[in-house]
Amino acid sequence: MPVIESEIDVLGQAFAKNREAMLAAIAAFREIERQCLDKAAEAKAKFDQRGQLLPRERLGLLLDPGSPFLELCSLAGYKLHDDKDGSQAGGGIIAGIGYVAGVRCLVSASNSAIKGGTISPSGLKKTLRLQQIAMENKLPLVTLAESGGANLNYAAEIFVEGARGFANQARLSAMGLPQITLVHGSSTAGGAYQPGLSDYVVVVRGKAKLFLAGPPLLKAATGEVATDEALGGAEMHAQVAGTAEYLAENDADAVRIAREILAMLPWNAQLPPRTGKSWRAPLYPSEELLGVVPADAKQPYDVREIIARIADGSEFLDFKREYDGQTVCGHLRIEGQPCGLIGNNGPITPQGAAKAAQFIQLCEQSNSPILFLHNTTGFMVGTESEQQGVIKHGSKLIQAVANATVPKLTLVVGGSYGAGNYAMCGRGLDPRFIFAWPNSRTAVMGGAQAGKVLRIVTEEKHRKQGKEADPQMLDMLESATAQKLDSQSSALYGTASLWDDGLIDPRDTRTLLAYLLDICAEAAVRPLKPNSFGVARF
Repeated sequence: MPVIESEIDVLGQAFAKNREAMLAAIAAFREIERQCLDKAAEAKAKFDQRGQLLPRERLGLLLDPGSPFLELCSLAGYKLHDDKDGSQAGGGIIAGIGYVAGVRCLVSASNSAIKGGTISPSGLKKTLRLQQIAMENKLPLVTLAESGGANLNYAAEIFVEGARGFANQARLSAMGLPQITLVHGSSTAGGAYQPGLSDYVVVVRGKAKLFLAGPPLLKAATGEVATDEALGGAEMHAQVAGTAEYLAENDADAVRIAREILAMLPWNAQLPPRTGKSWRAPLYPSEELLGVVPADAKQPYDVREIIARIADGSEFLDFKREYDGQTVCGHLRIEGQPCGLIGNNGPITPQGAAKAAQFIQLCEQSNSPILFLHNTTGFMVGTESEQQGVIKHGSKLIQAVANATVPKLTLVVGGSYGAGNYAMCGRGLDPRFIFAWPNSRTAVMGGAQAGKVLRIVTEEKHRKQGKEADPQMLDMLESATAQKLDSQSSALYGTASLWDDGLIDPRDTRTLLAYLLDICAEAAVRPLKPNSFGVARF
């Protein structure tokens, strides 16, 4: 297979400048993650006094030592809703894909160290996304629950859509995907239905509390006076109501039981044998990915420089290389796993759209996953482009992306603007996974362009009315518009809004993609035993 020969001078000033800018972007989001960890750690003494483990300590006990763990949506809700300083990002949930007793699972823990694990609108969006990932990739779910339920300050934004979470749990069970919930503390109202809709429930003696209405609400609504334990304690649910299948003595014991449940299920035994693959490392070190993308977003570069540092042996079979160089398509392998790739070297032209649409159909024919590397200003505009049918060909590309059934993995490595975001399988086109580099930007258009558009429209409106617009007012409008769009296009804003599944260090790109491709490959061959209504308690 052809080998990409890098043309980047890794010892040059431009590379050093790019590297410095990327390292600064990485440091910025890593610092936010550290602040979130520090904020949760402040509750350590309180948890110790109660005889409980912190949520991340529970998670650490649950996961197999030394096994890979991919955290998802770690900065969901960053500086949104009541996260004033960014230290409470995460949506009240810690979640990711990891191994429990040798079984690859989606694991989720209520972050009860921060605001009691209450769920904000971002937390609900994150929960629904996690459930979607579990369904698409046939992953069992393990939930470590201790939550005050919905954040009542945002009840109107959570209540109606919150039902989707319960509906998804019922559908997951009916699909044949096991759900194991450990109740470490209070799970009230909607939080009580989450374990109730699980397939296996473990409760911690003296700590777990599940009720639709706690003692204060019960007294206010009916006048009945009841203790926490009698109304919804662990022993009552394990011995009387039958809501729980297992009674644990403490947090660590609950985790032990969950691991034993998974170990007893013949989950991996149902997989057909998978042959091991051999591969060669790229010819260029992943460290060089720090300096590949220009710090100046207006400066072009060849996406093949990224491919050369993630592909096995830096090998890439270019598809129609001589036909429209601004859209790059081709085949590669990542840790022995074949996939197609579509990347950008500029805007998407009518020819590039037709080329990519054809390539997607070929990947569908050969059952090859598709990797999308975003760095585009969108579709080419102008008289020539319109006359060449950019709308027609662009529509074909979006149809191909939307209807392709092979796994689609998306990585935003630069700009992702306008309908180019759709054509390159952005969030709205439902990629199996989508991650972003911290330098990336996603928006309908650049801030400067948006400001100029509104200025021109406003000038034209005044002209039609026979008036002349105030230049100072136009300057303010243009500036404010540009500033607003730029602030809402950053990687941090996008990940806070769950436009992606997380920000990554570019140096981790190949490792991440190999893990995601393996998840998709395992899901493709995993048999499930579905039923009509899921498993119910009797």
